[in-house]
Amino acid sequence: MLATFDRSQFEITSLLALKREPITVCVPTRETAATIAATVGAIADLRELGLVDQLIVVDAGSADGTATIAREAGASVFDEAELLPEFGPVLGKGDAMWRALSVAEGEIVVYLDGDVRDFGPHYVTGLLGPLLQSPRVEFVKGFYRRPLALDAMEIEDGGGRVTELTAKPLLELLVPELGAFRQPLAGECAARRPLLAQIPYATGYGVEIGMLIEAWRRTGIGAMAQVDLGSKRNSHQALASLAEMSRDVLDALVQSLGDGADSLGSIVPAPRQSPRLRLRPPLASLASSHSSR
Repeated sequence: MLATFDRSQFEITSLLALKREPITVCVPTRETAATIAATVGAIADLRELGLVDQLIVVDAGSADGTATIAREAGASVFDEAELLPEFGPVLGKGDAMWRALSVAEGEIVVYLDGDVRDFGPHYVTGLLGPLLQSPRVEFVKGFYRRPLALDAMEIEDGGGRVTELTAKPLLELLVPELGAFRQPLAGECAARRPLLAQIPYATGYGVEIGMLIEAWRRTGIGAMAQVDLGSKRNSHQALASLAEMSRDVLDALVQSLGDGADSLGSIVPAPRQSPRLRLRPPLASLASSHSSR
């Protein structure tokens, strides 16, 4: 059974007492000048308190000054194209997250989105709570309400359309255990570095569902958890962009499950080479190949 928590269960003081390993928070960004200062500032406050050890922003060459704003707010900023350049052009969010792991120094890594308008430190403390409380937990996912803003009106839980129409129904059908995750496509997650270094990362928008499946395959549902982070207000995309995102999610799901156990082989098509999807190799495999030379 999937363990489910609420952000209110984890106070900073108690987490500090439980902390035994360095923690990295990583924020991949693209044109997030309007929100990144508040996000970095809240995480930097946790760094001052000793809960976070490394705060990095990996930026996609934003033209709106995101990188400068993040640096001035207290983050170490990397241009995503300068990380692991031997792998060629960066292919979207998942690729940026994978490259960010190469400069993450913590034994626990927290990934956060940079475009959240109602971000608070509870995003970090909530995700860290299960990992610091129990050495058995290896992977934590956030979930939240996704209000949809339309002009001056806000529709409660109207966001997250790809999640509700694509990701959740497919997981409930193909991997019922993972159907318990309320936000399988949430960009907010935390995990132990050894686990992250052992899994491939899907490029583009397929990264979240691919990471979820790969973590489940290696640890089982008993080592996973989800945390209610309250609400998440960010920009919503047009229908054409949502269709593109859905294709990424479908490609990553088919690739991950098609490469998996025989018990899934009868219902999941054989993996094909998607024109959009690439799987970046586990970072640990790169370290092994370099050390053997």
